[in-house]
Amino acid sequence: MSRSYTVGYFVGSLSSTSINRVLSRALIALAPADLEFVELPIGNLPLYSPDYDADYPPEARALKEAIAGVDAVLFVSPEYNRSIPGALKNAIDWASRPWGQNSFDHVPAAVIGASVGAIGTAVGQQSLRAVLSFCNARQMTSPEAYIQYSPDVFAPDGSVGDDATAEFLRTYMQEFHDHLVRVLTVLPRG
Repeated sequence: MSRSYTVGYFVGSLSSTSINRVLSRALIALAPADLEFVELPIGNLPLYSPDYDADYPPEARALKEAIAGVDAVLFVSPEYNRSIPGALKNAIDWASRPWGQNSFDHVPAAVIGASVGAIGTAVGQQSLRAVLSFCNARQMTSPEAYIQYSPDVFAPDGSVGDDATAEFLRTYMQEFHDHLVRVLTVLPRG
């Protein structure tokens, strides 16, 4: 019997013209058919403080509930100042707290990002991977994907105009699919 999997994805940029949002559209279009996607929005969260641990605001509760409702998470994020964008780090802080209620514990996860620069988002991804390791997310470690963005390759609707790039992203998403199936076989959610 075939089953489908729901992937919650984070777009690390709040920009209305985010190239990582375009990349997320491409990834969704190239993903295996049994993966369904739901965006996990991060833009409306207040700044995290432990003062909220006893009484989470509705936006933070909604984020934790959304993560609980997916099988895996995909982080599609730019690199800001060689690290994680503040809004994304804030969302991770909310989801991983209060202590003992970490929403990322044992969740299959993958990290990818695009930049106009030649090294893509390599350094920012290393920062994000360190945080996700502490959160005990089950990260896909290979293939790594540091995408150099070009409007000649990526259309706003997510279509990819370069066959080699499209094939790489298709392979990446197939690997993510296989990773989450393996993790969920050993560590089922829910």
